[in-house]
Amino acid sequence: MSTKKHVVVVGAGPAGIFTALELSKNSSVKVTIVDKGKDLDKRLKSSANGIYCGWGGAGAFSDGKLNFSTETGGWLTDYVEEKELSKIIEKVDNIFLKYGAPEKVYGVDEDRILKIMRDAAKADFRLIPSKLRHLGTDLCHRILQNIRAELENNVNIMMETEVKNVLVENGCAKGVLTVDDKRIDADFVVIAPGRSGADWLKREAERLGLSSSVNPVDLGVRVEVPAEVLEPLTSVLYEPKLIYYSKSFDDKVRTFCVNPYGYVVEEKINDLITVNGHSYQTKKSENTNFAVLVSTQFTEPFRDPIAYGKYIAKLANLLVNGVMIQRLGDLEIGRRSTEERISRSIVTPTLKTARPGDLSFVLPGRYLTDIREMLKALDKLAPGVYSNHTLLYGIEVKFYSSRLKLSNCLETEVKNLFTIGDGAGVSRGLVQAAASGLIVANEIQKRVG
Repeated sequence: MSTKKHVVVVGAGPAGIFTALELSKNSSVKVTIVDKGKDLDKRLKSSANGIYCGWGGAGAFSDGKLNFSTETGGWLTDYVEEKELSKIIEKVDNIFLKYGAPEKVYGVDEDRILKIMRDAAKADFRLIPSKLRHLGTDLCHRILQNIRAELENNVNIMMETEVKNVLVENGCAKGVLTVDDKRIDADFVVIAPGRSGADWLKREAERLGLSSSVNPVDLGVRVEVPAEVLEPLTSVLYEPKLIYYSKSFDDKVRTFCVNPYGYVVEEKINDLITVNGHSYQTKKSENTNFAVLVSTQFTEPFRDPIAYGKYIAKLANLLVNGVMIQRLGDLEIGRRSTEERISRSIVTPTLKTARPGDLSFVLPGRYLTDIREMLKALDKLAPGVYSNHTLLYGIEVKFYSSRLKLSNCLETEVKNLFTIGDGAGVSRGLVQAAASGLIVANEIQKRVG
């Protein structure tokens, strides 16, 4: 009779994959990964139907930026000391390198970074410098395939298998129950649902009586400019992380997901169409795109920021039946863009399905004021950003799940039940999601002995 301890990992995104990778080295542990989505080869053939779930999670179709910062990409410093988290992030980096990440690193030229930081401060920005590797969406797929090939030898992988409930007995996790009522018994359960499973996790937490807090919601637009406008920043940092506090409302506004020579893309979340950006190793456009997001932390009595974000995004879908595009110059003088006006822009849109409209009919005035104010400030750091020809796409929204009450090892109030990754509200990027998986794997190995 086997004496191995069984660990069930729900979710095959970066958090779940890195949990399994670490635990698969331990001969005393048996690991099963369960995910409702398709395997990677099937996802690549029909990506439109599986952006958020399946092997690799949302990260499989992301731009593949590995941002090795303790300050951005999540909230793990709430649980782990910064020095220890830095060591874990370094381990994440080494694992990615092992499976094919490029050697090239951005954000290491200290003299040039210091100059950018000084210039940013003069424009009222705080720059968060960090080391970064860029995989590109295409290389990201290859790395996920390499990891998948190694894991299949000693990890039980169950794709297209949806979990209905977490099984708990006497305050301790005992496994999971699938939607077809198959029971999978386990000594440890690790919930890594990703963004697509955030609503499910919220319902399960309520069913199990787990305490939670509300994370902020980030709403804004994706900006597209000629690549040379941001070249002085992207050539050094690749993805400049800039934080600005608006003078009008003191709201936090930040850049996010900068894609040098990249492409603006649609994202479909069930019946919702939002906007994002990609860049690749093997092809380039003439533009750079990035998100400008306004962070809002709602207080009592409202506790559903995800519903609010979806509501705003649906307004854009209602008006143009998809992603809206507007020239900044048109927004400035209060008129909607048209196809003819867009065609006169010196910036050629990379998202051909975007439809001209007027973002002032979608975003609240407070958000538009914050975004325009931030772009004017950014124009001081990167002249050419605040141009009549700059393109704005909407709506971009980042949903951060409700965060459960967790211990320092990311264990819930139920013994041996852990939650990790973006869907658990502890990360918002590839590296910290992966790091959260290593934190939990290390704790489980301590308990196994």
